Amino acid sequence: MTVRTRFAPSPTGMLHIGGVRTALFCWLYARRLGGTFILRVEDTDRERSTPEAVQAILDGMKWLGLDHDEGPFYQTQRMGRYGEVIQQFLREGKAYHCYCSKEELEEMRAGQTARKQKPRYDGRCRQRKEPAPGVNPVVRFRNPDDGQVVVNDLIHGPITFDSGELDDLIIARSDGTPTYNFCVVVDDYDMRITHVIRGDDHINNTPRQINMLRALGVEPPLYAHVPMILGPDGAKLSKRHGAVSILQYRDDGFLPEGLLNYLGRLGWSHGDQEIFSIEEMVRLFDIHDVNKSASALNLDKMLWTNQQHIVRSTPEHLARYLAPQLAALGVVVDDLAKVAAVAKAQQERAKTLKEMAENSLFFFHDVTSYDEKAAKKNLTAETAPLLQAVRDRLAALPQWLAPAIHESIVAVATEYGAGLGKVAQPVRVAVSGGSVSPPIDGTLEILGRETTLQRLDRALAYC
Repeated sequence: MTVRTRFAPSPTGMLHIGGVRTALFCWLYARRLGGTFILRVEDTDRERSTPEAVQAILDGMKWLGLDHDEGPFYQTQRMGRYGEVIQQFLREGKAYHCYCSKEELEEMRAGQTARKQKPRYDGRCRQRKEPAPGVNPVVRFRNPDDGQVVVNDLIHGPITFDSGELDDLIIARSDGTPTYNFCVVVDDYDMRITHVIRGDDHINNTPRQINMLRALGVEPPLYAHVPMILGPDGAKLSKRHGAVSILQYRDDGFLPEGLLNYLGRLGWSHGDQEIFSIEEMVRLFDIHDVNKSASALNLDKMLWTNQQHIVRSTPEHLARYLAPQLAALGVVVDDLAKVAAVAKAQQERAKTLKEMAENSLFFFHDVTSYDEKAAKKNLTAETAPLLQAVRDRLAALPQWLAPAIHESIVAVATEYGAGLGKVAQPVRVAVSGGSVSPPIDGTLEILGRETTLQRLDRALAYC
């Protein structure tokens, strides 16, 4: 059997980390087994679906690198197909028109509640032959009256539902539009989905969908319901916990592989290993290893995981993501080689690419002011001779390379009988404007001879 998974977000809101983890598990499972990953946009809720949310889904999936093999498919473009299946069910007696009014349904449920019965549609229109004048009926699926539906969930194990407890589900509204649960069934059938991996908030939909698939004459796919992600306080994940658009994490400076690593480990494990490349996750992931219990979001752990990926990345890879962060701060750089050099100098020091960009502005913008505390300590009449000596030695260097720069600063420290830090720190403040930067020799190499000498001259004038 060729594995076919699908990620089917609804564009009624932004794609957030809960949806991304589901997409990741679907993608990993298909990739590991050489299968097909399908992207399907479930946009039948026309009032709440927006083009902006659709685009955010597409942009988020592209940024994350979760490439789809088929799609994206849109449910709004498949209305004719849904209508065909509804008519098929009506012809075969697997569905029927229901003319019950809202008031009639409320009265029916009130009576059931009074008798301490589970409120559910009682099938009173099943045998109705004549339409009700002036009423546009809904269409209901004729659910089996007895028997059981067993969902052999790949995460939770067997879950049993009594068919008699299930409603005759509405599959078409009175205006003829199909409902969510029905569209999902037709889509999974037409797209030959073999494994449905989704959040466990869909568990109660599953027996109804299985019964409709069997009414179509097919065996249902295998199901794996992934436990929800909770906030750090154990409550349902919300915006205050980090349930924001996935593109916000991009803008906040996360690497896609760092975020995916964290989300993959949030409910799945492989021994004690914490840091995985995408290739490792593809090779090792198994849906059967996903935990049954919910996981709590930990933003500190997320940042730590991202930092580990920054440290392990090549400077060239980081440059692809650092450049947009710099652009957001007003620095447009055409020289990606310089961005890569900056990334290499800073990658041991930053948890996010946004932080790296903010701490690297002095590489691209002229330093016109100094941190007051740092300048008061390091740009003084006492340090001016040290800065002048460094400036003179650097100006005479035949090659502008970090080892030679380092030797020049060491020579000045030796000449003046000062510790290396006593020389390097005033130089750092002079060229960066503050007291923190990567190692000074590498910093000056990136800045270049001309810029370095100009900034040292400005600092000498300040002294």
